[in-house]
Amino acid sequence: MGVCRLQQLVGPAFTACRLCSGPGGGGRGMRRSERAVAAARQPMRVLARCMSGGGGGGGTKKPKDITLPEIRNVGISAHIDSGKTTVTERILYYAGRIKQIHEVKGKDGVGAKMDSMELERQRGITIKSAATFVSWGDHSINIIDTPGHVDFTIEVERSLRVLDGAVLVLCGVAGVQSQTMTVERQMRRYAVPAVAFINKLDRTGADPDRVNNMLRTRLRHNTGFLTYPVGLERGLRGVCHVIDGHATYFDGQNGDTLRHDDIPPDLRAKVADMKCELIENLSNVDDELSELYLEERTPTDPQIRAAVRRCALRRSFLPLLSGSALRNVGVQPLLDAICAYLPHPGEVTNYATYQVDESRRLQLNPERSSAHPMLALAFKLEANKFGQLTYFRIYQGSLSKGESIINTKTGKKVRVTNLARMHSNELESVDSVFAGDIFTITGLDCASGETFVSDPALQDLSMESIFVPKPVVSMSIRPKDAKRGASFSKALNRFQKEDPTFTVKYDPETSESVVSGMGELHLDIYGQRMEREYDCPVILGQPKVQYRETIKDRIEFDYLHRKQSGGHGQYGRIAGFYMPLVGEEFLNVEFWDQTRGACITKSYMNGIERGFRDACEEGNLTGSKITGLRMVLTDGHEHPVDSGDKAFYNCSFLCFKQFYDMSVKMVIEPVMSVEVAVPFEFAGVIQGGLTSRGGEILGVEGTGDTVVISAEVPLSNMFGYIGELRSNTEGKGDFTMEYKCYKPAGPDTEQALIDEFVAGGSVMKKRFHTD
Repeated sequence: MGVCRLQQLVGPAFTACRLCSGPGGGGRGMRRSERAVAAARQPMRVLARCMSGGGGGGGTKKPKDITLPEIRNVGISAHIDSGKTTVTERILYYAGRIKQIHEVKGKDGVGAKMDSMELERQRGITIKSAATFVSWGDHSINIIDTPGHVDFTIEVERSLRVLDGAVLVLCGVAGVQSQTMTVERQMRRYAVPAVAFINKLDRTGADPDRVNNMLRTRLRHNTGFLTYPVGLERGLRGVCHVIDGHATYFDGQNGDTLRHDDIPPDLRAKVADMKCELIENLSNVDDELSELYLEERTPTDPQIRAAVRRCALRRSFLPLLSGSALRNVGVQPLLDAICAYLPHPGEVTNYATYQVDESRRLQLNPERSSAHPMLALAFKLEANKFGQLTYFRIYQGSLSKGESIINTKTGKKVRVTNLARMHSNELESVDSVFAGDIFTITGLDCASGETFVSDPALQDLSMESIFVPKPVVSMSIRPKDAKRGASFSKALNRFQKEDPTFTVKYDPETSESVVSGMGELHLDIYGQRMEREYDCPVILGQPKVQYRETIKDRIEFDYLHRKQSGGHGQYGRIAGFYMPLVGEEFLNVEFWDQTRGACITKSYMNGIERGFRDACEEGNLTGSKITGLRMVLTDGHEHPVDSGDKAFYNCSFLCFKQFYDMSVKMVIEPVMSVEVAVPFEFAGVIQGGLTSRGGEILGVEGTGDTVVISAEVPLSNMFGYIGELRSNTEGKGDFTMEYKCYKPAGPDTEQALIDEFVAGGSVMKKRFHTD
């Protein structure tokens, strides 16, 4: 590896730079022997970039040269405007992947490396996830920078599905926000270990202790600081290393010259207390450290680091790091923590399920060799200047150019003519990839979430699908120029393929296409992309909320369907009950077969379920879909000649329509979790405005000169809110919202929808044949 630059500068008093020899091969703090104390009191100690580590050269290994323990697959996730992309930009710079730092807003005409779309640079937000890879020390880190806006949450969802670890970035002023909680739920869904980086500690009102408390109370995390800031706001100068007991300052124009020194006297007692708290919190969830703690033995620094790693991998502890990416403070220790405390692919157990029997699973082997047949998951599609790109995570085996792979869903076999790793919007070609790698293939026809294998014997396997949230907003859409119809259709088809939360349907009543998505911004972005990428300007109509109908009470049914028109007739009898579902199941439509014996042939159950689900497609209260109910079939009867799949489909369809007419119904609507940040003097006005929009105030917290108001508000009442907010706060207010759940609509809203449906003639738009 060569001689550590630190040892060249300060001599043998320091045993090593952790970048060269620390846990996991990472770390820029110093491990000091007893003799180091005297040397540490010299007037100044400077550590330039450690030229024997990954931080100085910027070189990256080829996949074939990377061993399994050296790999980290990491996502950068957070609430919008917490500084994720700025953090990633600094990571790329310190790892040597880029030569200059550019800011997110793109004021210099360049913009951050990971924001490659023109729209991203104009708006200053991340719209789509972007992948890259860097080397740090001996480690190869695959990074996916994800959007923070709730409208693009599918990008976070599918990224976390294939990643082994994550960095949760938090604003040092606002702390835990609405999208932070959404990201935490997504990490929990896929059991992704994480480290947290408290960013923006240079801002007025920054308070890392408050953020730590919010993580403990709002997200129920067991936390502890690994680095703590030296100074806050304009006085932010560096970080204290809690375990090692020294401070690091980030000198130079871009913070790439590290200076290690003693912890400032005014922080020594606090950092010592933090170390004791860290040991105590780890002892509560780690058996090895708990034994030392109970025996009143002081654990060594390596023992503490080992405990942090064990607990982080189990998600029983969240390590906290501090800094400000914009001010170039604390990012290098974050890289060290990624290498030291997040898992490599061999420490994560992955399974593939058998499509014919989902209860059976096959554990995948993460060994980086061709000894096992290849299995990979296509988790993202994207069209750019190279054509259609399909992003893959390979879970087992290896893949080389010229080999063939099989789509386990379609059975189609294709030959791989190209392999590449992405560096934002740049392709870097490789000859082969191995288990644990993230790569792309150009020109492959497939859908997001499909599994590919190399061995036909594995063709029955598939990886767990990606969770896709339901769209909550709809708008009509049409091209401004009717002659652009071909481009219009091409764009809609491509965007649906790329984004499962973006859907298109045709409304025969209005003869218009209707697009649905996660919010106004989501649909507006796609409208602008159609103009920029397909030269097809479009007109978006007024947003429409996806209302749903449901039943309030359980309904017993016993229905006989008999139709005789000469020759072969139809006969079917079903009995059971419909029951309402509530809470998180408000959007579900479920069918349970609880029949006993052979009262109905099992092959007819598919027809019964289809008839029930088709009947739920449109209610007679407002014309909306019917959700939040379960059909439980308990009995029935069939005829040896006249019964069949079609007869039982019609029986189920007509049964539900009849009994739904007799039920007590209600309308449910999407409710949003809203956070509004405004100066103190406007708090009362804003709370009143949210209440007048049907909102429920959940809490009010003060952070510095700002008040953060949390509320739940029906989505239908949030359209146009940004204009009202800016008007009432002299342009100083900001808000974010995300989908929370469906709840019963207010009586005024429900009656307005009923009146609108009746005024339109109560016409059912969908036709089902029950002949």
